[in-house]
Amino acid sequence: MFLGKVIGNVWATRKYSALDSFKMMFVQPINYEHRETGEPIIAVDTVGAGPGEIIIYITASEAVIPLPVDMAPVDASIVGIVDTINK
Repeated sequence: MFLGKVIGNVWATRKYSALDSFKMMFVQPINYEHRETGEPIIAVDTVGAGPGEIIIYITASEAVIPLPVDMAPVDASIVGIVDTINK
């Protein structure tokens, strides 16, 4: 699992049918100090996150697990919204 910050959303007029009920968000990977750690990615939002929120996301084949299908072309999924980070 990784930390990220939602920096925008993606509008898609056509997408894989299993993803019709999900938003796609631009996520900036960050560390626990809120510093950027890489290039932004696109992640499927499974928890209702919005721009500006700190989130937890997963990648690779595990990204499909929160979706209601066995297989989908997904590389990253948002699985949590962070309330606080204690160092």
